[in-house]
Formats: sequence, structure tokens, C-alpha cells
Amino acid sequence: MNMISSMFFRVLSSIHRQRRPRFSVATKTLKIALALLLFIGVTLGSSPVNAQSVTPPTSAATKILSTADPDQVVPHNFISEAVQNVGPTVVRIDTERKVVRPAADPFFDDPLLRDFFGPDGYSRGPREDRLRGQGSGFIIDSSGIILTNAHVVSKADTVLVTLKDGRNFEGDVRGVDEISDLAVVKLRGVKSPLPVAPLGDSDQAQVGDWAIAVGNPVGLDNTVTLGIISTMHRTSAEVGIPGKRLDFIQTDAAINPGNSGGPLLSDSGDVIGINTAIRADAMGIGFAIPINKAKSLKDQLVRGEKIAYPYMGVQMTTLTPQQAHDNNDDPNSPLILPETDGALVMKVFPNTPAAEAGIRWGDVIVAVDGQTIKDASQLQTFVENTDVGQRLQLTLKRGDRTQQIAIRTAALENAA
Repeated sequence: MNMISSMFFRVLSSIHRQRRPRFSVATKTLKIALALLLFIGVTLGSSPVNAQSVTPPTSAATKILSTADPDQVVPHNFISEAVQNVGPTVVRIDTERKVVRPAADPFFDDPLLRDFFGPDGYSRGPREDRLRGQGSGFIIDSSGIILTNAHVVSKADTVLVTLKDGRNFEGDVRGVDEISDLAVVKLRGVKSPLPVAPLGDSDQAQVGDWAIAVGNPVGLDNTVTLGIISTMHRTSAEVGIPGKRLDFIQTDAAINPGNSGGPLLSDSGDVIGINTAIRADAMGIGFAIPINKAKSLKDQLVRGEKIAYPYMGVQMTTLTPQQAHDNNDDPNSPLILPETDGALVMKVFPNTPAAEAGIRWGDVIVAVDGQTIKDASQLQTFVENTDVGQRLQLTLKRGDRTQQIAIRTAALENAA
């Protein structure tokens, strides 16, 4: 401190000794001010008390850690925050199903031995096998209601559900809908409220949005993968499962066996889909059922009700004028198609509303109840949004003629 003071006075003395005419009063004043600032800065910097009180700047995460519970995990970004909030609601589902099969005996399967002993000389008694499966799900009600895929729990004799905290519960399959690939499981013996996953609005999701898949792929519990929404409204026919009635969310977030039934999250941590389908011939492509579809059916499934789907009973594909023109130019074509947009009937199933109404193979449906039909998916959506037993007026082209045919939809679950 004495050394700093002596330096200060030497600076002041040098200023006073400089009496040259070219330095104005203002210049001298400025030098004095600079000397004072230097003195104050050095003194404060060298103070032992102040030196101990100086701390480096802290980040937002550090401030949270300093005030929060030391055992609490603080998220680092939107992904970890979403997973921290929803992760406890994601469960692992292990199933077991008994299958009885005839037991093959390689010794007595020899035709010579079978002829020698005769038909009653040996027996290939039935063999009981236990088929085990695994998937994911997530809690949608604090009483222990789990939403998952139908193919995860369908025909299961036993269902064991494991929570993220390690607790195990036996589950009862309340409802299964194969067409939408949705199912509901109720946990037994839940004594305290369970965490619930927040259900979002899949209609608000857009191509390019973040997509976070959570589940238990290939037996690896609590796995998280990240991607984007690649496309919306990918039809089940395009995915390769025409037996379903779904428009999937397509994502490049990794979805592997065992992910089925787990949630697909938005960047805000809301469930926007249920991971379900995988194409073996495509790399890095996964599919999820939009959560809005599940929300419209979950209450019926909880009550154990069957979901009725209206249907006509035809197999169809989209027809364009160019496709019809190419067909008509082919001398080997079995029929002439009208060169128009519409839904081309490829097959009419027997004992269905379409068969009873007189719809034929090769008909092109171009309107329903006065609404123009441009492609097969549009017609499918129109029928799905009607009630079972509702009467529809079809406008179709058959060859060079336009016809009106009335048809009444039936319930798909009762189809032969």
C-alpha cells in the first residue's frame, strides 16, 4: 500500500513540474483525473477483502443448481427438459402368450416308420409354447391407464408393466382395436396417483418440427432418440399395412422393435404420436399414430367397447387421366377406362355393401354426395367420417357412361 501511495505522489509531482506553455489547464486536469482513476483501480484490485468477494459470472444452469434441490436433475436443453417431464410416464410392457402346437417327432415323421407302426402306433402329442413380446406405453390417467399399440398386447395371456422407477404392475387389457393399432391397459394395485403424460395436438404438428421418440427399443429401457417430422398424413397403404385405417406421422427419429407403443414428443414435451410401424426396407424412417386419433378412441377402449368403422367393401386405387390414357393405348388392356381423376375400383368383396349396390371392378368413383373425388385416399377419408349405416350417393363412370348408385355403409368389424 505504501508503494502505491508513493507512486501516486510521484505522478502528481511530475505533473506540477511540467510548466511548458503548450499544456493547457484542461490537459493538466485530465492528467490528474487519470492518475486518480489509476490509483483507485489499483487500490481496489489489491484489497484482500474485495479480492475474496470477486466471483466469476455464472450461467443460467448454475444459478438454477445453486437454488434448486441438489438431488434434482436440471435439464440442459429442450430435449432433456421434455424427457425429464415425460420420462416417468413411459413404461415397459412385457407380454406372454401360450400357444399350443402339434409336436413334431423327427423319428416317427419317417414315412416308412409311420407305415410300419400304423396310424395308432405312435402319437405326436401337442406342444405348449410360450411366446414372449415386449413393447412400450405411456400413462394417460393417474389411476394407471396405459396407452399402447394393439400389436403389443393383443392376445396376451399375461401383461407385466414396469415403470421407470422400477415398480412392477400386472396389467389388464381393457380394449384393443386392431384397425387403428391402439390398445388400453389398466394397471392392478395402484395405490397412489401416477405421473401422466401431457397429450398434445397432432393437428398442429408440421413437417420440419422436432420429434423426440421415447421407449424401450430392443430391450434397452428408457432410450431417447431425436429427429424431425419428415411428413404428415402418410397413409397406411403407403406404409405397407393396408389393413389399417391410419394417416401416420413419418419421422426420422430412430424407432426400433420395442419402441412400439411409446410416445413421440414435440419440442415442448407434449405427446403428438404413438410410435408404431417400421419398414424393414427403409433406413432411418419410423411412423407414429397421431395422438388426436388416439384421443378420439381411448375412452371407448377404456370401457372395453368395440370400435365400429364404416366401410363399403371395395379395394381401390387412385386414377389420373394420364394413367387412363396409357391404359387405353395398350392393346392388351382388358377394359377401357374413363380419362378422369377418381378412385378406380380394383376389387369388390362379396357380401359387402358395394357388392349389394352393384359396384363393379373397373368403375371409377368421381363424386360422393356431390363432393368431387380426386383420389382413393379422399374417398377413404370421406367414408371414414360417415356413420355406420349412412346412405351415400356415389357418382361413378363405367366405360363411357356416368351412373348414380346409392350405397349404405356397414360396420367393418362385422365384415366377413
